[in-house]
Amino acid sequence: MLGRLDRQGDVHDATLRLDKPGYQYQLESVFAASQIGWDREHVGSHIVRRNTIYDCGQNGIVGHLGCVFSTIEDNHIYNIALKREFYGYEIGGIKLHAAIDVIIRHNRIHNCSLGTWLDWQTQGTRVSRNLFYDNKRDLFVEVSHGPYLVDHNILGSPASLEIWSQGGAFVNNLVCGTVSLEPVLERPTPYHVPHSTQVAGYAAIHGGDDRHIGNIFLGRDTTQAYGPSARSGQRAEHGTVGYNGHPASIADYLALVGDPTGGDHQRFLGVKQPVYVRDNVYAGGVTPFEAEKGATVLTGNDVVATIVDEGLEVYLESRLPAEFDNVRLGIITGADLERVRFVDAEFEERDGSPAVLATDLVGVEKTREGSYPAGPITALASGEARTRVW
Repeated sequence: MLGRLDRQGDVHDATLRLDKPGYQYQLESVFAASQIGWDREHVGSHIVRRNTIYDCGQNGIVGHLGCVFSTIEDNHIYNIALKREFYGYEIGGIKLHAAIDVIIRHNRIHNCSLGTWLDWQTQGTRVSRNLFYDNKRDLFVEVSHGPYLVDHNILGSPASLEIWSQGGAFVNNLVCGTVSLEPVLERPTPYHVPHSTQVAGYAAIHGGDDRHIGNIFLGRDTTQAYGPSARSGQRAEHGTVGYNGHPASIADYLALVGDPTGGDHQRFLGVKQPVYVRDNVYAGGVTPFEAEKGATVLTGNDVVATIVDEGLEVYLESRLPAEFDNVRLGIITGADLERVRFVDAEFEERDGSPAVLATDLVGVEKTREGSYPAGPITALASGEARTRVW
């Protein structure tokens, strides 16, 4: 457990008084933490590295604000919360509230009810080079404003991404399952001064303000992992088509809200936030975002991506057509990503420098002079291949 804040009486208040939802107690806890001095100098900065975590009933790694500035890497996490003997909102291989400047890097997470759940205040966090597969759901980012980065991961389960947030950047991932998008207007949540636990404001989750660059999105016919989102009622699609209707740039958004006669508040109501989607690859009948630039749609039935678990080793078996090789990208950095709107912050490393997304899933370092395919593996190319990914 990476530090949990429970004010005196919180548990009893929530379970006995029953006069306020848990959301309200959670919001109060954020401000209580500030009042008692929970900051970078006093909490967090844990390192959880090279562990095998398995057969846990509720969660493998859990933290609530005390997880800030921590690093979770090189762990093998599996068989978490499969018997359903526990109920609640702390379920997952990794479950963090207030993941501020957390690095979740190069973990193998499989056979979990939910692989990783980042709940509230995911800001400055990076989910990089992880292998998710055979989970009911892979990655759920809930009621957060960003900026947060998800790069060079394999998300191989039926429900790959659940984005009930805004302000994310998804770069060079292999997304085998559905992408669920959900605004959450009834639960405004805090955001922070960059690289700090200090609260800068709070706002509802309108959805959008996301970036998708250089990902591979697969449909039901291209992978063994397929199916609907695990949560009924979610708007789950394959690919980025769920963003249709969003403006494709901040300039387009400002044009929609720019008439001052609409009123300072009213002119923003009902206007979707911009999204920044380019240079992704789609296969298996998946449809791109309607305003995407540089989308590549692979046609035919000859695209295959299968994750093969052989115990100590895991492989990606792939078959890709020649058109796949036409997509080439350089290294993506924070300077290539639009500033997050609500938080008014950039995509940065912990030290405040622009984030650099230069290491692929298997540890290959990209060079600034090179150009690379979409997806998490620099060696991925047309034809058939069997690539060790763990």
